[in-house]
Amino acid sequence: MRVSPPNHPPDAGATPACPADWLRPRWPAPENVHAFCTGRAGGASASPYDTLNLGDHVGDLPHAVAANRAHVQQTLGVRPIFLNQVHGTEVLALRADCADGALADGSWTDRPGLACTVMVADCLPVLLCTWDGQRVAALHAGWRGLAGGAGRPGVLEAFLQSQSAQGVAPHQWMAWLGPCIGPQSFEVGDEVRAAFVDHSSAAGHAFAARGPGKWLADLPLLARQRLQAAGVAQVYGNDGSAPWCTVGNPLRFFSHRRDRVSGRQAAGIWRIGGV
Repeated sequence: MRVSPPNHPPDAGATPACPADWLRPRWPAPENVHAFCTGRAGGASASPYDTLNLGDHVGDLPHAVAANRAHVQQTLGVRPIFLNQVHGTEVLALRADCADGALADGSWTDRPGLACTVMVADCLPVLLCTWDGQRVAALHAGWRGLAGGAGRPGVLEAFLQSQSAQGVAPHQWMAWLGPCIGPQSFEVGDEVRAAFVDHSSAAGHAFAARGPGKWLADLPLLARQRLQAAGVAQVYGNDGSAPWCTVGNPLRFFSHRRDRVSGRQAAGIWRIGGV
């Protein structure tokens, strides 16, 4: 499994027109695939949502969120479609008539000009594209959605299984992991560790003991393990190092764990016609 170089900070600037604190995935995606992850600067929201908050469910003024979303769309030149995320495993197929607010924790499309988009403020955004550039996807992976449970696959496996049923195998996808709460900050209980270790003993390597019943969890490593086990060999982006941690970089990223009342950044991906 190939990954980004250890401790390499995220790229800045998805296109020349994008703000300096936006991220651009460093991966060998086809030329017709474009992706981004916003920062928190350059928007219309006041504290504590300052300033480019894209979440309409966190208590921010609706007109500020609308202005921020319009700014992102204008910057990208395509329409980002925002979901109502619930830490589940439902992944929506996007079409041109899809409205914002659909209940899902991910989306995919083979249509050009629609940006599959997820919002995060500690959870892990996972962007995917096929090697031929014909399909793209964005998934929201908090620990609950990543783990699945009660006989249900996690969001990554659920998505890949649904794509396999359409004839697109896991090995045809590559993935990029965006910023999330890092292993330096993500303290969890025994029940979270058990949810992963019961699925695979290898998940134990993603947890460091913090104290009785307490663990520090490496969310991007858990996602890498799940993707690799599902058949996605090429995974790039977040390696768990400090520059990717939403909690530890308050000037760049929103973080619910750090601030409790927080905005949301977004990660998204789209394709244009052709390869």
